[in-house]
Amino acid sequence: MSKNTDRAIVVKRVAPQKKGHHGGAWKLAYADFMTAMMAFFLLMWLLGSVTPVQLKGIADYFNTPLKAALFGSGDRSSQEASIINGGGRDLSSLDAGTLRRTDGTTPLAERVAKPIDEQSHAQAQGALERLEQARLHDLQIKLMAAIEANPTLRQFKQQIRIDSTLMGLRIEIVDTQKRPMFAMSSDHVEPYMRDILREIGKTLNDVPNRIIVQGHTDAVPYAGGEGGYSNWELSADRANASRRELIAGGMDEAKVMRVLGLASTQNLNKADPLDPENRRISVIVLNRKSEDALMRDDQTTTTLSADAAGSKLLAQQLGGPSAAARPALASAAAVAPKP
Repeated sequence: MSKNTDRAIVVKRVAPQKKGHHGGAWKLAYADFMTAMMAFFLLMWLLGSVTPVQLKGIADYFNTPLKAALFGSGDRSSQEASIINGGGRDLSSLDAGTLRRTDGTTPLAERVAKPIDEQSHAQAQGALERLEQARLHDLQIKLMAAIEANPTLRQFKQQIRIDSTLMGLRIEIVDTQKRPMFAMSSDHVEPYMRDILREIGKTLNDVPNRIIVQGHTDAVPYAGGEGGYSNWELSADRANASRRELIAGGMDEAKVMRVLGLASTQNLNKADPLDPENRRISVIVLNRKSEDALMRDDQTTTTLSADAAGSKLLAQQLGGPSAAARPALASAAAVAPKP
């Protein structure tokens, strides 16, 4: 019994064997898969955000061979690119309606689709219009801040109205019964009106836009009568006097595009043509579209000399004597002996 109790107890522990290292190849494969998925979804997002016209432009770009796009497509390049002559349409050949230069090459700029150019132009025009609207809005804020900051002008802010129109930003100084802008039946500017115009003129230099100055009167007939000085002349003279005060305030004289006298044709209070508020001065800061339209109107005006030339040609076509021939006929009649 004692022999069994004295036997040594041996505990055998088997250490687990370390498994072989599998490496990081699966990580690389997984990374490649995730990159491909990200690129795929990015491509789907881009294709979903473009217009059909842009999709057509992208398709046309990838359908154009690189050699034809860079070097053009002459007969020589077509023969070099085609292994077998005659057999199918050569992608490097010109499409119908594509211009060819004298050296046999076609510039890449001429291959751009016209709808894409028109859309890009429209987008650029829209961006410019939004930028100009923001600039005119900033001008409106500056004018209102300048009026509030000036104690002299602050008491007249009820007579200053600033709003946006289709032509641009309109600044109007209206008359009141108790506080007229000009002397009665005159273009003499009152002192407070002079301060307002000069403050506005100083601020207008912050934008490159040109302006129109308009003068308005009420419907009270001028004492000069129909044949003499009338509201038309008075409104034009007051608009021109306002232009001088704007320039005296520091505004560039080249910014003035037109000075108009409109008499009582555009009343603020149409129900009461005699309302003093109808007497006002309007300064319109033109947007680019309105300025270009006015410039085109000025450039397409028919001159008197051009009209006279057309009349001369018409007289020749009708068979009558022209203006140049009449003096010759008159001189011949003068020297002809009497019968």
